[in-house]
Amino acid sequence: MSHTRAAVTLTVMLVVHGLSKSYAGVPPRAVFADVDLELRPGDYVAVMGESGVGKSTLLNLIAGLDQPDRGVIELDGIDLTTLDDDALTILRRERFGFVFQAFHVLPYLDVAHNVALPLSLLGVASAETQARVASVLAGVGLSGRGQSMPRELSGGELQRVAIARAIVHGPKLVLADEPTGNLDAGTAAQVLRLLREQIKATGAAGILVTHSGVAAQTCDRMLQLTPKGLRALSSS
Repeated sequence: MSHTRAAVTLTVMLVVHGLSKSYAGVPPRAVFADVDLELRPGDYVAVMGESGVGKSTLLNLIAGLDQPDRGVIELDGIDLTTLDDDALTILRRERFGFVFQAFHVLPYLDVAHNVALPLSLLGVASAETQARVASVLAGVGLSGRGQSMPRELSGGELQRVAIARAIVHGPKLVLADEPTGNLDAGTAAQVLRLLREQIKATGAAGILVTHSGVAAQTCDRMLQLTPKGLRALSSS
């Protein structure tokens, strides 16, 4: 039986347990408490909640960009709350992918070089970088657009570039914060489908923060963030 428990434990990629956060003040302002979450490879969950409940704060904590008041955040068995800034930076480069509402595509680099940025930071060889960039651009429907400049792309195409950049280095966890907030409904649907497809294809886990029920429906599970933690939402 102990072997069975060990095997199950190894399949859990992300563990968030007892996570609590407040902001300094008199008195301190509590954001949320007792957040628990477990994700396995291929899991894709939506986190919803009222404005100000701390959805983006939760992503920042999971990414090690902010520190919780208490709680555990483990990725592949590594507790992020015990790492210093340098170690967190390295971990983010290697194991995280990010997609934001604002595309954060560098305007002075062409599409291929924007997508290649995570690989450049990791020191991946040029030939392998070119192959990976070509592969992910094909995956998001941008084959042949590597030499295009960001100003030549639509909003939907820019978000496709952002998705390609987020998954090109094979991250373990993709964090998407309102990735379709600047897009029309039709384009948003295409981007959400691509985001799901790419997360599933790479075997990563994904967390989508959104206020949109339509967007949340593209995920495997929908969760609501409340001041007292996460609770499951019905997909109906």
